Amino acid sequence: QVQLVESGGGLVQAGGSLRLSCAASGRTFRNDAMAWFRGAPGKEREFVATIAWSGGLTYYGDSVKGRFTISRGNAKNTVYLQMNSLKPEDTNVYYCAAERTAGSYYDLHAYNHWGQGTQVTVSS
Repeated sequence: QVQLVESGGGLVQAGGSLRLSCAASGRTFRNDAMAWFRGAPGKEREFVATIAWSGGLTYYGDSVKGRFTISRGNAKNTVYLQMNSLKPEDTNVYYCAAERTAGSYYDLHAYNHWGQGTQVTVSS
C-alpha cells in the first residue's frame, strides 16, 4: 500500500522558516514527479511546487516563488519543501503528492497519490 507521510509543519512567526518533509513508502517514486499543494480541508488545493523525477526541473506557484525551494532526497522517495520568509497568508495545510500521470503539473487532479497533510501556521 502506497503511503505518503508529511512532517515538519508547525507554528512559526512571520519571516521565519520551516522545512517540510514527505516520505513515500509502499513503492518507489524514483521515476515520478512529486509536488506540494496547500489548502484547507474540503477546499480546492493550491499548487505550491513540483519537482521532476530527476530533481533537475522545478516549478513554483507565483505566491511562493523566490521564498520556497523544493528538493528530493538521494533515494528520490523523499521530497522536501524549504519555506523561508514565511507570511501569515502561507498558513494552510500542506499536502504532498506523487505520480503525475496525466495533466499539468499545477493540476491537483493529475496526481495519483496524496499524503494526509501537515498544518503550517504563520503568526503575524
